Amino acid sequence: MSTIDDPDVPRTNKRFVPLENNPEVMTNLMTTLGLSRNLAFHEVWSIDEPSLLEFIPRPAHALLLVFPVTQAYEAHRMSEDSSAQDYSGSGDAEPVVWYKQTIGNACGLIGLLHAVSNGEARENIVPESNLAKLLAEAVPRGPLERAQLLYESKELEAAHASAASTGDTAAPSADDTIDLHFVCFVKAADGHLWEMDGRRKGPLDRGDIGTGDVLSEKALQLGPRAFIEREKESGNENFSLIALCKSLD
Repeated sequence: MSTIDDPDVPRTNKRFVPLENNPEVMTNLMTTLGLSRNLAFHEVWSIDEPSLLEFIPRPAHALLLVFPVTQAYEAHRMSEDSSAQDYSGSGDAEPVVWYKQTIGNACGLIGLLHAVSNGEARENIVPESNLAKLLAEAVPRGPLERAQLLYESKELEAAHASAASTGDTAAPSADDTIDLHFVCFVKAADGHLWEMDGRRKGPLDRGDIGTGDVLSEKALQLGPRAFIEREKESGNENFSLIALCKSLD
């Protein structure tokens, strides 16, 4: 949820009310769309304390990193993307399903869609649900056509609006200035950890994590920990982590 997205998402584009960084809100939104209640989002209190990680059901299929966008992050993003080609993948041969963000304040939604559309989590989408139909339509399309599909989806917009009105705090306006952003890490069928961000030029392969999940030490080192350590060097220590795992209900 970030109006820092404005350089990439024109102000004239559709804008959503930012989604609260709240596992219960996220779970309700995705189950409303069609994710099985076998899975849920859980807050990760620490990735450095093994005793706290023990409370997270495993395997963890996806990890959402929420952070304030800083000048250091923007500089790194633009530097890394400067030599990258715009992603053009589509179809069942893609290692991951990536969504380009074209809706303002929708990075939370995009992160959630990345989490449930990839890896083993994808097997927990209820057949014939709105989410299953959306994914079936999205996979054959290229990134721009896929983004337009999300942009035009009335079901997605309605479910997001309902979720954004819930939570522990009063919902901001769609035009409010919010500086938080969501990035998703997923394990794909190829055993690699992928960084998924609709503001980037495409999905980023962060390396092979073997048989581990996204909370394994190797995955953490290649993804969130490297990300957080780089940001801490610039003075930013404000992060949240949300994991997609088995439901505790």
